[in-house]
Amino acid sequence: MMKRSFFTVLFALICTLGFSQVSFNVKAGLNLSSYIGENSDNSKFKPGVRLGVGMEYQFNEMVALQPSLFFSQKGAKYSGDYKGNIADADADVKINQLYLELPINVQFRFNIADNTNLVIATGPYLACGVGGKAKFDGNASVGSVEVNGSEKVDTFGDDGLDYNRFDAGWNIGLGVEFGQILVGFDTQLGFCKIMDGDAPHNANIGITVGYKSVSYTHLTLPTKLEV
Repeated sequence: MMKRSFFTVLFALICTLGFSQVSFNVKAGLNLSSYIGENSDNSKFKPGVRLGVGMEYQFNEMVALQPSLFFSQKGAKYSGDYKGNIADADADVKINQLYLELPINVQFRFNIADNTNLVIATGPYLACGVGGKAKFDGNASVGSVEVNGSEKVDTFGDDGLDYNRFDAGWNIGLGVEFGQILVGFDTQLGFCKIMDGDAPHNANIGITVGYKSVSYTHLTLPTKLEV
């Protein structure tokens, strides 16, 4: 029902607004990621990188749709002596999850000064885990994997931690456009468990800077059919 409502609103925006402008952007930034939910008490924030490109389809001066494709580095850190259903260790553990991520945001733009806009964005994201390693320094068990000493194992796949590759969630972001320069802050809440069982969800805070191309396409949709 929620998915149907989202696409209904999206279709209505496309069909009813009278003009569009298209631009492209590139972004790079920093992630601070960790886990939330069940068995997340001992997880700590881990830094990572985010690189991506996006397209902005502007319906009018205020509303735009922005799909993007990011390479995003997430995960979490554990340190010290801790026990839980997912992680049980007397070790330092750094879990690295590499995703290809597709956020689809609806943007609301407000002019606050000459050539300066405040942008509020929100929308869903889909992600697929493509790699990553978990680094252990000490004695630990995560899921079905047990480690004694220093070792690295795959984050995804049957031979490693067997984390779920698919993730989906919701973005909320706030940014400022200084002409063609973009500065943004956003937070992500994952809806999917990182692995089977009583496992937590991904959570992320991101800071990005980027560059936006000049709008190069102007399309007017017909308001009536002429014969």
